[in-house]
Amino acid sequence: MNKKQIERWSPWLLLLAVLVLWQLLCSAFQVSEFIFPSPARVGEQLLEFRAVIAAHAWRTFWVTMAGFGLAIVVGVLLGFVIGSSRVAYAAVYPLMTAFNALPKAAFVPILVVWFGIGIGPAVLTAFLISFFPITVNIATGLATLEPELEDVLRVLGARRWDVLVKVGLPRSLPYFYGSLKVAITLAFVGTTVSEMTAANEGIGYLLISAGSAMQMGLAFAGLVVVGAMAMVMYELFSLLERHTTAWAHRGSREGH
Repeated sequence: MNKKQIERWSPWLLLLAVLVLWQLLCSAFQVSEFIFPSPARVGEQLLEFRAVIAAHAWRTFWVTMAGFGLAIVVGVLLGFVIGSSRVAYAAVYPLMTAFNALPKAAFVPILVVWFGIGIGPAVLTAFLISFFPITVNIATGLATLEPELEDVLRVLGARRWDVLVKVGLPRSLPYFYGSLKVAITLAFVGTTVSEMTAANEGIGYLLISAGSAMQMGLAFAGLVVVGAMAMVMYELFSLLERHTTAWAHRGSREGH
């Protein structure tokens, strides 16, 4: 097995090792499924309640995508504004950092008062928790454009707008994809947290319902599904990144 194959299979091998160790510990110490279910029990619950889990997972997925899509639009626009102006960067960035430090779960009761129980709080929570990484990375990519490069382009007749759009934005693509891979996982967290408080559907609601019924295997199955959805989206963005920004990953490209 060469280095490329090892890198490809290493996540799955690590996951398999964790599952085997988890199962062995649960079996050796006879841990009650009401406290910490084994992987086998979680798998049984996934199969037994697959229709229910699928319905809740679909709701969580499309709500997360709605909030995440809004985060991309707002994050890119706001990041472009901040990154293209030193004044805007100095004025807005500290305020955004302070806002990002606020626990987003604290916003859920406020959003419920404003929008009621349903998809509104979940979409907005996913948006609030995921737009910051996108904004910061776009702003950083634009703000760190080399002054020498900008000077050369200006001498060649390029305007400030041309430099930002034709050079700054393409240069920011690796930052952008990096932010997407972080933001999508945060978006699922935001949706799930909101559903645990202000929804009657979704994986978050399923977790609360299963926990109150002492069905810990079902609760863990819900967590597995959320993790799987986030991982699939992460890999999707990684695939897009490799195909659109190969120029920024010389080592990766040479390895192929």
